[in-house]
Amino acid sequence: MQIHLKKPLCPWLPEVHSREKPWKNRPKQVEKDAAFYLAALQFAQFQWLEGKPAQAILQLNKSWMADEPDPQFQPPYQALVWIMENSKRGESGFMGNPVRHFQHLASRMSGPRAEVRSWRAWVCFHLASKWLDHGYPRDGIQLAREGLWIPSWERSLWELRKSGWPAEYCYAEKAMHTSVNYRANESMSH
Repeated sequence: MQIHLKKPLCPWLPEVHSREKPWKNRPKQVEKDAAFYLAALQFAQFQWLEGKPAQAILQLNKSWMADEPDPQFQPPYQALVWIMENSKRGESGFMGNPVRHFQHLASRMSGPRAEVRSWRAWVCFHLASKWLDHGYPRDGIQLAREGLWIPSWERSLWELRKSGWPAEYCYAEKAMHTSVNYRANESMSH
């Protein structure tokens, strides 16, 4: 059964074909393998279609916890940009403030593979800063109170290149420099 679509599918995420949440009948995922990655991307699409862009972004965060991605689906940097671009006017549901969210996520990361996940969050912070307007500010209080240093885009990308998934940095760089509406017959696996 196809979900009744009130909005377009995010072209950078896998389709979902059921009204059930993709993780509803799935046992608790301990392994952060390709199946975990794919399930997080499917749930992000599900949340987007349900009118919950903030929840979709949280599922993208979850996908970046995977030890390995599903080779059929690229790292979801362009999905993130697409969701932000299609949500920033508030017509697609509550998105929150991705700039502030990624600032907090990057600076407070813990758990397995925290360093690379922090660099991914800094990359997302820079994507959000570029693609969203000044209505989505940084957390100035955290910057002042903690003396937080925000690494440059170039440094974040370099660290991702060193410790991320193979060619992951290429997808992040492409998301920074490509219009979100560009999809011209591009395969999801590129």
